[in-house]
Amino acid sequence: MENWAKISGVIITHNEKLNIERCIQSMQGIVDEVVVVDSFSTDETRDLAAQCGAKVLTHEFEGHIQQKNYAMRQCEHEWILSLDADEALSDELKDSIQSLKGKAHADAYSFNRRSNYCGQWIWHSGWYPDVKVRLFKKDAGAWGGRNPHDQFIIKKEKKTQHLKGDLLHYTFYTVEQHKKQIENFSSISARAYYEMGRKSNLLKILFSPVAKFIRNYFLKGGILDGYYGLLICSLSAKATYLKYVKLQKIQKGQTV
Repeated sequence: MENWAKISGVIITHNEKLNIERCIQSMQGIVDEVVVVDSFSTDETRDLAAQCGAKVLTHEFEGHIQQKNYAMRQCEHEWILSLDADEALSDELKDSIQSLKGKAHADAYSFNRRSNYCGQWIWHSGWYPDVKVRLFKKDAGAWGGRNPHDQFIIKKEKKTQHLKGDLLHYTFYTVEQHKKQIENFSSISARAYYEMGRKSNLLKILFSPVAKFIRNYFLKGGILDGYYGLLICSLSAKATYLKYVKLQKIQKGQTV
């Protein structure tokens, strides 16, 4: 058993005026400071964050992984609670984190993430439980993975436990927002794949999206999420299609 140290809440942002207040407010009473690292938003994100009591810094965006590692280094305390701006702690998750005080037995903690899509909570479709490690000691690991899908990589010798309660993820308010993100993220993913030496071909372009849809809609229960389940699974398949099409373009020396 160890004494529970103070926690730094950290958020990276860019044009998050619709989400930032909810995110910071959900941390209040849990963390001892909130650090917001903003990549030069053109809306009111920085002002709103400051009004909520956050320490606001600006830093050029070089990728989700790079930005989160930079943000972690700006935090004062030993423990880090890292949220995206469109996320918030549920009441049950807050209670779980509070219950650790004075009896934290692990170096990092994971919890389920539940997504809200156009006003509806999604319980299947490959989107839930969507386990994320977001509470950890600074020396427990570092952000890694593949942009834009970052993940916190735990060192082998460190211990992880799972907490009760959901991290609430307010994904998209409109379908058009989702489509716009797919266009952006598929380009980032294609470039990341190319840098990793991954290859695209006609078979991957044709069959990977089909496999993605079958997995999410039937095997992962997207059919149980109704209309939005069908939409989410269809758009996820489209994202896979675009990723491999764009990767093939990069292989041919074209820009995406």
